[in-house]
Amino acid sequence: MGYSFAYDCRPRRSSTPAVSTPTKWASHARMAIYIVSGSDLFRKLPKMLRSRAILTSRLLKSAVTKQRCAVAVAISARSKSQLAHPRIPPVKNEPVKDFGFNDQKDWDLLRASITKLTDSGPLDIPVVINGKRIHNNDVLPQVNPAKHSQVLAKVSQASPDDVASAVEAAKAAKQKWAAMPWTDRAAIFLKAADLISTKYRHDMLAATMLGQGKNVFQAEIDAVAELIDFFKFNVKYAEELYHQQPVESAPGVWNRSEYRPLEGFVYAVTPFNFTAIAGNLVGAPALMGNTVVWKPSATAALSNYLLLTILEEAGLPAGVINFVPGEPNQVTESVLSDREFSALHFTGSTDVFKSLYSKIAQNLDNYRDYPRIVGETGGKNFHLIHPSASMDHAVLSSLRGAFEFQGQKCSALSRLYVPESMWPEFKEKLVAAMGSITQGNCSDTAALNSFMGPVIHEQSFNKLSGAIDQAKSDSELEIIAGGIYDKSAGFFVSPTLIETKNPNHEFMTKEFFGPLLTAYVYPDAEYSEIMDTIDQGTKYGLTGAIFATDREAVKLAEEKLRYSAGNFYINDKCTGAVVGQQWFGGARMSGTNDKAGSANILTRFVSVRNIKENFYELTDFKYPSNYH
Repeated sequence: MGYSFAYDCRPRRSSTPAVSTPTKWASHARMAIYIVSGSDLFRKLPKMLRSRAILTSRLLKSAVTKQRCAVAVAISARSKSQLAHPRIPPVKNEPVKDFGFNDQKDWDLLRASITKLTDSGPLDIPVVINGKRIHNNDVLPQVNPAKHSQVLAKVSQASPDDVASAVEAAKAAKQKWAAMPWTDRAAIFLKAADLISTKYRHDMLAATMLGQGKNVFQAEIDAVAELIDFFKFNVKYAEELYHQQPVESAPGVWNRSEYRPLEGFVYAVTPFNFTAIAGNLVGAPALMGNTVVWKPSATAALSNYLLLTILEEAGLPAGVINFVPGEPNQVTESVLSDREFSALHFTGSTDVFKSLYSKIAQNLDNYRDYPRIVGETGGKNFHLIHPSASMDHAVLSSLRGAFEFQGQKCSALSRLYVPESMWPEFKEKLVAAMGSITQGNCSDTAALNSFMGPVIHEQSFNKLSGAIDQAKSDSELEIIAGGIYDKSAGFFVSPTLIETKNPNHEFMTKEFFGPLLTAYVYPDAEYSEIMDTIDQGTKYGLTGAIFATDREAVKLAEEKLRYSAGNFYINDKCTGAVVGQQWFGGARMSGTNDKAGSANILTRFVSVRNIKENFYELTDFKYPSNYH
C-alpha cells in the first residue's frame, strides 16, 4: 500500500493536536504532516517535500502494519510562532481620500473630531507601563504649533523609576509575546489597521493636524494611509520571511530556520513629523515577537498616544509596547544602561543618532548582545534639472518637494540645481507659484485646506528665522521670494527661495528642516561637473531627483549620483515614498539604510537560528561512509 503526504497548514492554538497513538513514535518530526493512503496529493508536492515524504514513508513501513493510518505531528509551542504559515489576507496600499469639495461627510467628521479633541480642554496623556496609566505631577504641555496659546495635552514625564519599570515590563512580557503564534500577533496589527481606516480615521487626522501642524491632505497620507500600509505590509513581509527556509536537505536530514525575536528588548525613539513612522518604529519589532520601550516625540504625543490606544483596542497585550514620554537624555540613559537592551529603532536628527550610537558603543561591554542599530536621520536633498527637462513639471515638483508640510519631511527638497538656459523662466514660474501658496492654521475648521501650516515648535522657528536673517546679510545669498516669519500667534515661516553663487555655500550643505530652498544656477555645459558637486557637497545621502527627457542625461545621473541618495527619483519630486512601492532610507550620514516599508527592516529585529535534524544513526566513524 502506498503513502502520500500533505502539509497541515491549519492554524492551531494548542501545541498538541488531537491525533492518534502513532504520533508518539513519530514525534521526532516537528513538521505537520498528514499521512494518508489512496490519495493523489503526493504528486502535487514540491520535489524537496516528496523526498522527505519518501524517507518518512520508509520509516513508517517498518513500524506500521498495512492498515490505513493518519498521523499528524504538531509543531512545538517553542517554535510554532515562527513556523506556522496560514495565508494572510491580500495586501494593497490604503486608498488616500482626496478631501474634495464634494466630500462633505468626511469634512463634517473631521471637524467633529477636531472639536472633540479641543473643546474638552487639554488631554492628560499618561506614561503607560505594562498597560497601567501613570499620571505624574511633572508634565510637559503639547501646544498647537499654529496657535501656541492652545494647549492640546498635558504629557506626563517619565521618571527614572518609570523608565526602569518600563524596561522590566518589556522584559517580563517578552516570553509570552514571543511564544504567541505569529499569525495572532499579525491579527492585532491588521485589526489596528482596520480601526485606523474606519472608526478612528478622522480622530487620527485631527490629532496629527492639531499637534503636528499638518494640513488634511498630508495628514491623510501620513497618519492614515501610510500608517495602515506599514501595519499591513509588515505582516505580508513577515509571512514571506518566515517562509524563507533552506532550499535543500540531504537524505535523512531536515534543515530549517527559526526566526527568533531578539533576546532582549527594543528601544524605539520616534519623531514628530510622521505619525506613521512612529507606528512603524514600534510596530515592526513588535510584530516579530519583540517587546518595546517607546519614547515618543514631545510634539507628537497626542497622535502617538491615540495610536497606542488603538493598538490596545486591537488586542495588544500589556507590556508589549511601553509608552514613556520624558526628557530624552534621562529616558535614554536609563534604557541604554540595561544589559538586555537589544536594539535601537530611531528616526530623528543626525546629531542625536550619532550621540546614541556613541553611547551604545561605550556600553558594549555591559550588553549581552551586540545591539542592532537601525536609524533614519537627516538629509540635504536635491533636484537636478537638466536642460531637456519639462519646465512646468520640474517647477511644480520642486515647489511640492520643498514646501509640503513646511519642508519638515526627512526627504524634503532643500537644494536645487538649474541650468543657466532655464533659470530665468524657471525662477519666474516658481516665484509665481509660491505666491499662490496659502498658509495658515490647518486645524482651524475654517482653513482646513491650507497648503502650508506652521513649523513644529519655537526652537525650529528660531533656527529658521535666524537662517533667513543670515541670508539677508550674506553677500553670496539673495532671497528671491519669501523670507517672512512671524510667531505672534503660531510658528509661521513663509516658503522661501534663496539663490547662491557659491555651490559649496553652507546653505547648500546644511540641513535646516524647514521651508527654505536654496538654488544654484550652473552652466549648461557643466552638467557632468555639477553632479560631482552634488555628490561630494554634503555628508548626507537620503533622497534626490533628476529631471530630464534626454535618456543619456538620466543614465549619467544614475551612475554619477549612485551613492548620493538612497531614494533616487527620475522625473519626480524627491519626497513621497510609498510603503511597498519605494522602500525608504538613505546611507552616509542619513542613516543605516535598512529601508522602511520593505521586508529588510524586519530582518533587523530577528535572530535566526538554523536547525539541522538528522534521522540516520551512525554505524561507524571511518571514512568514506557516515561522513554527513
